[in-house]
Amino acid sequence: MRRHGRVLIIAGSDSGGGAGIQADIKTVTCMGGYAMTAITALTAQNTRGVESVHSVPTAFLQDQIRVVLEDIGADCIKTGMLHDGDTVRAVVDALDRWGSGIPLVVDPVMIAQSGDRLLSTHALESLTSALLPRATLLTPNLPEAEAFLGRSIDSAEAMPEAALALRDMTGGAVLLKGGHLPGDDLMDVLCTGNASDQLHMFRHRRIPTHHTHGSGCTLASAISAALAGGEPLEKAVALGRRYLLEAIRSAPGLGHGSGPVDHTWTVDVAWLRC
Repeated sequence: MRRHGRVLIIAGSDSGGGAGIQADIKTVTCMGGYAMTAITALTAQNTRGVESVHSVPTAFLQDQIRVVLEDIGADCIKTGMLHDGDTVRAVVDALDRWGSGIPLVVDPVMIAQSGDRLLSTHALESLTSALLPRATLLTPNLPEAEAFLGRSIDSAEAMPEAALALRDMTGGAVLLKGGHLPGDDLMDVLCTGNASDQLHMFRHRRIPTHHTHGSGCTLASAISAALAGGEPLEKAVALGRRYLLEAIRSAPGLGHGSGPVDHTWTVDVAWLRC
């Protein structure tokens, strides 16, 4: 994977540092990429929950996207928290004007780890109709996939068909994440086409921890960094999942709620102890 693949992250800020733009920057950097940002909203949050959200004016959001792409450019664009319909439409317009042809990873952030809603109900329609058809890869968890499909996905056996249905809806690849299912044996499904032989299953054991704040942001950003580094989609997903699982295993246990993962596990800090 080439170093310094350029990733433009369009997402919200997490003042607690575990999710959102802060997690995205750390992830892309530790994966060897170069992170750039366009901030959609500011949140006041910690490991216990989200206290307030302040949206960034859409004209300024578009300015952030434009100036980065006109000067530095990007090898991959990743979207996270878009919050409301006006923000979704502003991002779609900006991508059409300045980001056409750049691979797009869409993490459809709807609800925070604490249960706080981060996407308004009115924005779901705009997200589904306008942004999802532009996605190279969509990375929903099960509740997000259920919102898109309008039906329950209650077992691992139901996931492949759901991934195919999302693929038919969006036209792009889909990584359906199974972490919300009960049990110790979990599965993610990558759907790259419209046939069953284009389904790729990734299986892992559940890591016994509640420190998983920002895991969705982290995974999507790790995959984006790998794509920006020139990796093909399936390998980029495998690398992103490995990065996330190790980050969860080494979570530092910060805060009194659902704490952040360890984004810096890839960094060799032995020289600091000398």
